[in-house]
Amino acid sequence: MKKILTLLFILVFVSSFLSGCSGSQNSAAPSESAENLTVIKVGASPTPHAEILEAARETLNGMGYDLDIIEYADYVQPNIALDSGDLDANFFQHGPYLENFNAENNMELISLIAVHYEPFGIYAGKTASIEELANGAKIGVPNDGTNEARALKLLEAQGLITLASNAGFTATVNDIAVNPKNLDIIEMEAAQIPRALQDLDLAVINGNYAIDAGLNAETDALAKEAKDSDSAATYANVVAIRAGDEERAELKALAEALTSDAVKQFIEATFEGAVIAMF
Repeated sequence: MKKILTLLFILVFVSSFLSGCSGSQNSAAPSESAENLTVIKVGASPTPHAEILEAARETLNGMGYDLDIIEYADYVQPNIALDSGDLDANFFQHGPYLENFNAENNMELISLIAVHYEPFGIYAGKTASIEELANGAKIGVPNDGTNEARALKLLEAQGLITLASNAGFTATVNDIAVNPKNLDIIEMEAAQIPRALQDLDLAVINGNYAIDAGLNAETDALAKEAKDSDSAATYANVVAIRAGDEERAELKALAEALTSDAVKQFIEATFEGAVIAMF
């Protein structure tokens, strides 16, 4: 009998251990009270996207729908999952990134609606201010597609570098025409920059990763993108769907819920300027 009880304990332990393991994504499952609602499966970055989606859940429930929110820690897998049909939509990227991703991966994902804007900020690392930057100082910038150009444009706006006259929203460090302090611009995976901040003099950090690291562009950044800048108009975060799905009723409901007064109030109260509603 003791052997049987021991075996049962081991089986229960192993089962509990395996069920507790997870990959690079997490799922916020539909609410238990939403058994008769149509579920919309949406991939999202944890902050602020998954939080904003959660704020739209109640409105969606009233429209006959619920959300299954799948959280991703990177900028690649959510688009792959959407393209393959594993998701109904995703919410983590801005328009230029989506267009660039489509071109590089031969996909046909489109923007359903623009929801919010996250200002990029320049944050202090080993150097306390922009004015104190020494020659050869190290500055971290995101290395992915259009986000690098966005970071470089913010550095240019502070007079730290000058980009080539024909450099657009796909600029890289190779497009830096003038670098008076011979700054060492280090291209890094966007998610890793906050963790490396202590080893850098300054860093330009994506809005969502800054928030996740406890930073707010409104209150903590040495400089940030202006609300009326070209970047603000260009880099609104969008809900992406597959081309051809525009008329799906559940996706129209999702768009309506995400641009509701309840969501706008949530964004303003929760993020205090680090996230700005675009509706």
